[in-house]
Amino acid sequence: MPAHPTTELDARYSSAVNPRPGAEKATATAWDDARRQTQDAEILQVVTVRPDGRPHITPVIAVWHDGTLYFSTGPQEQKAKNLARNRHCALLSAGGVLTEGRDVVVEGVAAQVHDPALLEEVIRAYEAKYGAHITSAEGTFHGIGDAFREGQAVVFAVAPATAYGFGRDNGVYTHTRWTF
Repeated sequence: MPAHPTTELDARYSSAVNPRPGAEKATATAWDDARRQTQDAEILQVVTVRPDGRPHITPVIAVWHDGTLYFSTGPQEQKAKNLARNRHCALLSAGGVLTEGRDVVVEGVAAQVHDPALLEEVIRAYEAKYGAHITSAEGTFHGIGDAFREGQAVVFAVAPATAYGFGRDNGVYTHTRWTF
């Protein structure tokens, strides 16, 4: 994955010129800003596809590590079952405000993490972001749902393929696409 993706402002959905005098022209959002937003968000939404094609969306905790986004779930949770059949997914951070903020959507293919050394690195990234209460003394995830109470979880890695940013700031709207 390149250190910095290709960045493109989609003028069709961005304010070319704000009609108010003195207002700024829309510019593409820097990937570092969008990545930081998703890293700082305590909760992201993960979207997977059910076997019958219907979408499934649920909140997750997630971290970035070495350019890849990681999240975990119980092996019997719907999202894990969905990803076993169709690994395409999206994670999003949304502010929920019409006139300000930025929504970021990261699309990619989820891969279950099995490498113990990588899992340890991801656990450290989780602990740095959320605190040690997210992991057990044995280094396994716990605390959310029945699977976590048993200390069992699966961890998925999502390397971004494409990401989108939808910004709203004082009447200036931006639609940025990052291609990896």
